[in-house]
Amino acid sequence: MVIGLFGGSFNPPHAGHLLVSEIALRSLQLQQLWWMVTPGNPLKSKAGLAPLAERLAASEALATDPRIKVTAFEQAFGESYTARILARLKLLRPGVRFVWIMGADNLKSFHRWQNWQEIAGTFPIAVVDRPGSTLSYLSSKMAQRFSDARVEESDAARLAYMQPPAWTFLHGPRSSLSSTAIRQHGTER
Repeated sequence: MVIGLFGGSFNPPHAGHLLVSEIALRSLQLQQLWWMVTPGNPLKSKAGLAPLAERLAASEALATDPRIKVTAFEQAFGESYTARILARLKLLRPGVRFVWIMGADNLKSFHRWQNWQEIAGTFPIAVVDRPGSTLSYLSSKMAQRFSDARVEESDAARLAYMQPPAWTFLHGPRSSLSSTAIRQHGTER
């Protein structure tokens, strides 16, 4: 089984999350994509963060594609760091081929995540293009550190079968929606 892992606050979930999911499902030929709704990002303020149960319910209501599963692994595992959660999933599901999915907007600060190099060594990574972030992969510390592990987008469907570190950058339709803008301006989902 090939499963994508897409983590975030989903505060609130919106059509942009669905677009990233659709691109990942198609390009990586995933059988499932798990939205990992976090109780809170250690690098972000929790001010304005809706309760986890509310964000989970909104995510489930929005993600109607049966291949998308909404999860709360961080809360269930009592962990708040991605590296630890991914290591635990690797132990719990040794037969599953996971791919970590992230938006290009997160790539520029990925080196600030706890044990970011360990994350890159745990599962292959697919970075999905986001408005204003198309070129961020060129200058990010992750892209520079793992430049020799970059996989051409044309080989994205093979990414899950590659030994990490391995990563690719996925292009496709982009949504300018962001959870921050929705919270600040009440933009439609």
